[in-house]
Amino acid sequence: MSFDFTTKAVFVMGGTSGINLGIAQGFASAGARVAVASRSQDKVDAAVASLGPNALGFSVDVRDADAVADVLAKAKAAFDQPIDVLISGAAGNFPAAAKDLSANGFKAVVDIDLQGTYNVMKGAYPHLARPGCIINISAPQAYVPMALQAHVCAAKAGVDMITRTLAMEWGPEGIRVNSLVPGPIAGTEGMARLAPTPELMSMVEGSVPLKRNGSPEDLANAALFLASPLASYISGVVLPVDGGWSLAGVSYAMDNIAKLLGSPR
Repeated sequence: MSFDFTTKAVFVMGGTSGINLGIAQGFASAGARVAVASRSQDKVDAAVASLGPNALGFSVDVRDADAVADVLAKAKAAFDQPIDVLISGAAGNFPAAAKDLSANGFKAVVDIDLQGTYNVMKGAYPHLARPGCIINISAPQAYVPMALQAHVCAAKAGVDMITRTLAMEWGPEGIRVNSLVPGPIAGTEGMARLAPTPELMSMVEGSVPLKRNGSPEDLANAALFLASPLASYISGVVLPVDGGWSLAGVSYAMDNIAKLLGSPR
């Protein structure tokens, strides 16, 4: 099925690599005007070049609330219309046993994943179309405890709760808020960190009920659906796009990864 976003403006925070770039490309292919943002100007420039002549790019750190708000205002002005779809996907992650994780390490992930998500949503609020759509990119760590991931589990659980809360608060204005939860997505930095060897990557793939890792296109298709009129009555949903991984395989895979990395549960 094809989607038509030719009259829509889409902003993808973190949209310069991996899953988020795949989502940005999905919306661009559907005709949307797309803006992407991340910390690295080089990545921003490369992403904009790949998205076509109507794309915009901004360099910003999601931990800086004022800078985030300024970038979103600039995007709306450049689009010359409100932002119809906001994707908030900036994230940080690294495997670390809680006993070895510094306070700064824990704080860094919470600041990027949780505080950053809040900064993006709050900064976008005055610039969103009514009706409008927000999609946060979460992670299975939000609801599945994982060894070596205490910091991410805490941060992403917060992201999903913000999703549900603002779906309630902003729903009366016609703003829908949902989360997408990627499973193991091939070719992404996150997967490279969590499964850094072919052995571990194969173990993860085998733990997925559908017996394959996902692709950024799988997430893009889900985002296009949630932003489309077909999903106009869907809000406050946390939707796994993981081939069934969160049903049981994630715990099995992460337990074994923790053991192989030298930190058994």
